[in-house]
Amino acid sequence: MNRFEQVSRRQWLSQTAVVGAAALTPTMVFGRNRRTPPSDRMVVGVIGCGKMANDYHLPELLRMDDVQVVAVCEVDETRLQHARKKVDAAYEATSNGGGCSATKDFRQIISRNDIDAVCIATPDHWHAIPIIEACKAGKDVYCEKPLTLTIAEAKACVDAARHHQRVCQVGSQQRSNVFGPFREAVEIIRSGRLGKIERVTVGVGDPSVPCDLPGEAMEPGLDWDMWLGPAPMRAYHSILSPRGVHNHFPAWRRYREYSGGGHTDMGAHHYDIAQWALDLDQSGPVRIVPPDQPNAKRGVTYHLASGVVIKHGGPGGCEFHGSAGRLRIDRGHLSSEPESIVSEPLGKDDVHLFRSPGHHRNWIDCIKSRATPVADIEYGARTVTMIHLGNLAYWHRRPFGWDPEQWKFADAADMELLDRPRRDPWQLPDVQ
Repeated sequence: MNRFEQVSRRQWLSQTAVVGAAALTPTMVFGRNRRTPPSDRMVVGVIGCGKMANDYHLPELLRMDDVQVVAVCEVDETRLQHARKKVDAAYEATSNGGGCSATKDFRQIISRNDIDAVCIATPDHWHAIPIIEACKAGKDVYCEKPLTLTIAEAKACVDAARHHQRVCQVGSQQRSNVFGPFREAVEIIRSGRLGKIERVTVGVGDPSVPCDLPGEAMEPGLDWDMWLGPAPMRAYHSILSPRGVHNHFPAWRRYREYSGGGHTDMGAHHYDIAQWALDLDQSGPVRIVPPDQPNAKRGVTYHLASGVVIKHGGPGGCEFHGSAGRLRIDRGHLSSEPESIVSEPLGKDDVHLFRSPGHHRNWIDCIKSRATPVADIEYGARTVTMIHLGNLAYWHRRPFGWDPEQWKFADAADMELLDRPRRDPWQLPDVQ
């Protein structure tokens, strides 16, 4: 039984862009007649102005009466100016009325004392350093998923957020019921409708591969050295950073130097739901086992201390198998066997989780209240750590023991796999 119409990521972003464009028009919201006084607004800078920022983050932030976007950062000049103009148009800024500043160096945003928070939408290899530096500068953070490129980065980001008492939201929007009824599915599972959970499958893409792209000539306007940042030096290729304002998700996600592949990309959404449903937001697996087939890109298994096994593969989204039935949740889809598991409403004594008012709205509200956001940084760190562990099992074709409480491998010889080398000067900052 499918209770919800299937909605693709591309369709949803397209719809969001249309709504966002419409929302930027009324003067009573964005112009001189804004109802929230400047002293009560959250002042935000946006770091990374590609498709996600243009189609999602900026429209969401610019529609909020109590948020003021004052700066954007992007290494491509065309995308940078496009974002700046979008912000200025939304606020009807004039040459003598301030306007949005634009820079290719994220440090210029983080160093500003007038900015309260930053929204980071850079490629994965450029998440950890801005997160940590923003926390150290006293700024709250919204960062796209997957949270980091390595396990060491994930732990460092959590440590920085906790040490500096920052509110950090990870872009796992499914916790805010974007794309489908994920909260309802988690409530059903936590309420025991499936009985004892035995296994879970997570249907997402493959791990990343080493980048083997040839070099290409590059047009002026892109700071390629800054795009690479901590990643190894290599020749430019348009697959990694398409020039100008583009309407697709660039394939840097496929390559190990910048991402964990489709496994971390969509896995950061769906493993996140598995973690949420199994109450693993502050824990993780204890053993990770690769598939038997030597070249398989699916099939890694995560063994939990409870005996539950999570497997990479199967139908899209998450499928939970319990002693009393089966439930599948995906974007636009919720079904179960027997059907009554999802069709019968939960009672007042069942589990009822916080209902997010929207992912960005929840972030801003939590900045004001200092409450924990629905996709707190540790939740995102735990999720991406699980997937990184799976990728390591694929790449090394051997099992690993893991201590989720200590964030350590069971074998001390494996500890070097927590991180990878970085190109100077972009070493991982001290969190204090």
